Amino acid sequence: MTEVSEISEEQPVERPDIDRYRDLLCRRHQYFLIPLLVGWLAVWGAGWVLPARYQSTTLILVEQPSMPKDYVAPNVSEDLQDRLQSITQQILSRTRLLSIIDKLHLYAGRRNQATADERVELMRKDINIEIVHGENQKDISGFKIAYSAGDPHVAQQVTGELTDLFIDENLKVRQQESQNTTTFIQNQLETARSILAEQEAKVREYEAQHEGELPAQQASNIQILNGMQSQLQSAQDALNSAKQQGVYFQALLQQYRALDATTGSVEGGPLGLPAIDQQLDQLRSKLTNLNSHYSDRYPDVRNLKSEIAKTEKLRDDLLAEAKNKGKGGQPSEGAAVASGPAGLAPNSSMLQLESQLQANQAEITNRERAVASLEAKVNMYQARLNDEPAREQELADLTRGYEQSKANYDELLKKKNASEMATSMEQMQQGERFRMLDPPSLPAKPAFPNRIKLCGIGLGVGLALGFLVAFGSEFMDGRLHNDQQIKEMLSVSVLCEIPEIVIASEERKGARRNALGWATAVMVAVTILGGSLFTYLHS
Repeated sequence: MTEVSEISEEQPVERPDIDRYRDLLCRRHQYFLIPLLVGWLAVWGAGWVLPARYQSTTLILVEQPSMPKDYVAPNVSEDLQDRLQSITQQILSRTRLLSIIDKLHLYAGRRNQATADERVELMRKDINIEIVHGENQKDISGFKIAYSAGDPHVAQQVTGELTDLFIDENLKVRQQESQNTTTFIQNQLETARSILAEQEAKVREYEAQHEGELPAQQASNIQILNGMQSQLQSAQDALNSAKQQGVYFQALLQQYRALDATTGSVEGGPLGLPAIDQQLDQLRSKLTNLNSHYSDRYPDVRNLKSEIAKTEKLRDDLLAEAKNKGKGGQPSEGAAVASGPAGLAPNSSMLQLESQLQANQAEITNRERAVASLEAKVNMYQARLNDEPAREQELADLTRGYEQSKANYDELLKKKNASEMATSMEQMQQGERFRMLDPPSLPAKPAFPNRIKLCGIGLGVGLALGFLVAFGSEFMDGRLHNDQQIKEMLSVSVLCEIPEIVIASEERKGARRNALGWATAVMVAVTILGGSLFTYLHS
């Protein structure tokens, strides 16, 4: 039960004594209303005393390039925020601002008191630049320029000057950056062109020094070598045939000379004919072999036909001479008489053999020279083919740098052409540019001070000051004004109360006090409302 009783006990809830506060307000209304009016008047009057500042604003739109980037790529920095900061720093420089100050005679009242740097700082404080972002809060769609001045027309003129500076400076900066980029690429292109020309000269000099030994000529060298080897083989075969024919002529001539020495006449018909027939068979067999591989215009075929004709003529002469000897006739009219090597007078057959032998020796000499020349050429082309791997490596070392330089040159050339197009686009003002969307406004009302706002602030200050004075005076007053205060001071219970006895003079005095309070309240309210209405109408 004890626990239940403890739980059921309720603590008395303290409630605000509204009657006490109302009674305090009735007693201290003068202490509240007068500070309220004074505080409001102070703030409201400050709004009319402070010098008015008019702010002119304009909106500059950032227009993207009119040409698609797929056709003409810009060659300037695409970071608009960094470029805008750079342009802002240039425009807010001391030289630019001083020119505007001198042109429009700004801060004329402070010219004798403030230095040039101080006037520049004042103007920088009066300028406000605000960036306007797009929907994604990353892209910059434009920016606002605002300038505050005591005269609305001056504010509008200065805002226009700043707007023109931003637009012109942006064009100038973009064109200068574009031209600098093009100039830089041109300089790099000239350097790459000189390096490429040097490497081209080295490659040409190397190719001239090793003409015929280059890897690109390998196939032609192999083809020429194969043809020369075939010619060499044919020349060697022809040389061997000429040597065999020379041996045959020498043997035949020795037989004639031996017969001449023993009999004094040539019994050469039956002795030489079998050898000549055998020689003819060999020559004809060789001609048949050559005809199967070459045409009649081939030199070896033509030479072989000439040898066959000579041999056949020699055979016919021997047969004719043998017939004349068998009939006891004399040698033919065409036979020549000359002293042979042995001092004898050989017949025409021996003379023909000797002339053929001499021709054969000359032919052998010529063919040996041709074989030697062909062997030298074959060795030369063989040496070229042997040196081809080394030349290929050396040429690869030269052309490797050349190919890299050429690729670099081609890339720079492409960039240079693209940069020149972008520079032309910037010079034609077809790139990203600033366009004034709204002209500088002519402010009709001052931006500072905001008198309507100051009315509200003054009301708040007056209320705070009124409550502070009213409660402060109540706190400093030691008198008791209600029975509750008396009960709180006494330690014993109050048994009875004596009612307040009010006389007529006190009633009149209280009525006058109440009337004065209401008059003061009405005056304060009318003053605040009238001042606020006046501010609204004239702001």
